[in-house]
Amino acid sequence: MWEYTGKRRPPFAATPGSGQESVWDYPRPPALEPSTRRVRVLHGDTVIAETARALRIAETASPPTYYLPEDDVDLGRLVGVPGRSFCEWKGAARYYGLAGGDGTAVAWRYDAPPAAYAALRGHLAFYPGRVACFLDAERVRPQPGGFYGGWITDDLVGPFKGTPDTGHW
Repeated sequence: MWEYTGKRRPPFAATPGSGQESVWDYPRPPALEPSTRRVRVLHGDTVIAETARALRIAETASPPTYYLPEDDVDLGRLVGVPGRSFCEWKGAARYYGLAGGDGTAVAWRYDAPPAAYAALRGHLAFYPGRVACFLDAERVRPQPGGFYGGWITDDLVGPFKGTPDTGHW
C-alpha cells in the first residue's frame, strides 16, 4: 500500500529551500491546476508549442507534468505513433512523434479523461528528454527512467520517482 499521499514526507525526502517545492508534498491522487508560467517546446530551433495557458499535474513523488492546449501546439509537426498506456486517474493515452521523425513518442494526450481530469481533453504533454522543454527561461530536465514525463526544474526537490530503485513507490 502506498503510504505517502502528500500529507507527510518520507525520511529520505529532501527538505525544500526557500522558493522550492517538494514532490513529496504533492497529493495522491494528483492535483490538476492551471499554470501561468511560459511553456515552450522546441525541436532544434523550431518551436513546436508555446503557451502561458498550460495545465499542471502534480502527483506525489513525481515532478509536475505540463499539458499544453492543442491551440498552442503546431499539430502539423506531430504524427500519431504506435503505443498506448493507461493511467488509473487520467485514462488511456495516445502518443505522438515528430513528423518525419523516427517514430519515437515525444508527446501524449488523453482523449477521454474521467470527469476529475476532464480539463486535460484537448491538451498535449511533452517528454522533456526527447524535445527541448522550457518553463519560463529554464530548460527542463527529464524525470528519470524514460517512462514518466515529469519536468524537473531548479525549484523542485525529490528524490523523484523513475529510477529502477523507485519501483516500490
